[in-house]
Amino acid sequence: MQNLEGKKVAVLGFGLEGKDIVKFLLKEDVDFFVFDKREKSQLDFSGIDERKIRFILGKDYLKNSLVGYDIIFRSPGFYRYLPKIVRAQKNGTTISSAIKLFFDLCPAKIIGVTGTKGKGTSATLIYNILKNSGKKVFLAGNIGKPYLELLPKLTKDTWVILELSSFQLIDMNKSPHIAVVLNITEDHLDWHKNKKEYVDSKKNIVAYQKEGDLAVINYDYTIPRDFSKLTKAETFYFSIKNKVFGSYVKNERIFLNTKGQMIDIGSILELKLKGKHNWENVCAAICASSLTGIKTSTIKSTVFSFQGLEHRLELVDKVGNIFFYNDSFATSPQPTVAAIHSFSEPMTLILGGSDKGLDYTGLGKIISGRNNIALVILIGEVAKKIKSALIKAVYKGKILEMGKGRMEKIVKTAFGKTPKGGVVLISPAAASFDMFKNYKDRGKQFKEAVKKLKS
Repeated sequence: MQNLEGKKVAVLGFGLEGKDIVKFLLKEDVDFFVFDKREKSQLDFSGIDERKIRFILGKDYLKNSLVGYDIIFRSPGFYRYLPKIVRAQKNGTTISSAIKLFFDLCPAKIIGVTGTKGKGTSATLIYNILKNSGKKVFLAGNIGKPYLELLPKLTKDTWVILELSSFQLIDMNKSPHIAVVLNITEDHLDWHKNKKEYVDSKKNIVAYQKEGDLAVINYDYTIPRDFSKLTKAETFYFSIKNKVFGSYVKNERIFLNTKGQMIDIGSILELKLKGKHNWENVCAAICASSLTGIKTSTIKSTVFSFQGLEHRLELVDKVGNIFFYNDSFATSPQPTVAAIHSFSEPMTLILGGSDKGLDYTGLGKIISGRNNIALVILIGEVAKKIKSALIKAVYKGKILEMGKGRMEKIVKTAFGKTPKGGVVLISPAAASFDMFKNYKDRGKQFKEAVKKLKS
């Protein structure tokens, strides 16, 4: 890590990672400025003495050049190749981030997980397996504690599980000891220049691995499988279609083979996680955790008791013989397709949200090819875009546009139009920011609306 003493430092963004960096810098007694487009009254200062921080805030916060700072710590919301960041770098400024700083300072072994979807589920399952084995382990990042706050608790004998996004990986120059690569399609094209940049960002999870490191890679898709060519680590695979050196599904049973010995983990039918896509997440977690030396009995007991995460294909409740599922975390077509394939019951599907430049052609074809989806309710900004994809795919069911209506009305309408024994699934395939604070807020409002419906 670069010495911070006497340096002029800028922190871009005062969200979760920005606050993590600020708390770290305050302990290090470093002189720094925080840049954020929000006004001071909109910022959350819990746990931080704001009197010790200098701010540059408001809509013109980047009006003046970032040139002149020795180090800039970029939060994930800031595009890495923003012209002012690039200009500062050309003038000698070091561009860093909370995650880069964490990798520099972390004494523990890191298991990093990336992919378009499934990161949170896989990372949490790995964490639970290691925790149940008695290892000292921490889950950090989007679904755990802030990275830098953990540093005082870490030693060479501890483990840290990280969910790593393309925003964080885009300029990484270090890779985790164990890298887990799930399927990679396309996402965040409102942030990335194109799909190539998005995929290339993900490659950094394996690109800097050394001999002695380990890579666990999804074998079933070309993009992640090609990552194996980029790493010096020993490579293992997981698959739900092929017998591989690692973990795989065959004849509805999960097998593990990382040491030349095939171990039967158990039947996929006994998993509490719903959906075929979750077989991939389970296999990834089984393979990665087994490489830390954990007993198979601990892996088995943890995997078959794991119920998944909130807002990820979560069973909310049953109302009048109709089941309600909350899959609000599905902010792109890929997880929505996976959710759709998880059900054979008659279904009402709630889709839509804010537009982040995604293509819905494939989703339209999938929905049109399913006989059990009788009604699609469209909400939010991308409603017309999704409707166009459905019409182009000659969808024969009903389409109901509800704009930016209240969730209570949307849920009530879905309930009234779904046959008994059917499923109401919110799996939006879009971001949430046109109608909600975030995907959690969207999922929470859906769950509250179901609760009101039942009462």
